[in-house]
Amino acid sequence: MSSKTKEFTKLIGDGGEDRIRFRYRIEKGRVADIMIQYECLAEGKWREVVRYDFAHGFFHRDLISWKGEQEKKKIEIDDMKTASVYAEEDLKDRWEWYKQNFLKQKKK
Repeated sequence: MSSKTKEFTKLIGDGGEDRIRFRYRIEKGRVADIMIQYECLAEGKWREVVRYDFAHGFFHRDLISWKGEQEKKKIEIDDMKTASVYAEEDLKDRWEWYKQNFLKQKKK
């Protein structure tokens, strides 16, 4: 079975320190898997903050702590297109809130 992966990032905000990463796995011309995550530049490196994907067999959001721990929340969406739109819109709308909470954990 032939599959290929397409990956790209989009900068968000004004400072160039925030982006959304998109990864799509394509099989037989159809999207077979997605991963969409918000990342911020902190202490000189890109850090994962929030990730949406279908890993573990269901669509979910992982909130990632400063220490790398993940809090998983299942989201009741089954199709890739709806999931992709949902994830991108959430990250565009709430990235500043996610970043603020992520960076607060660094101080603890």
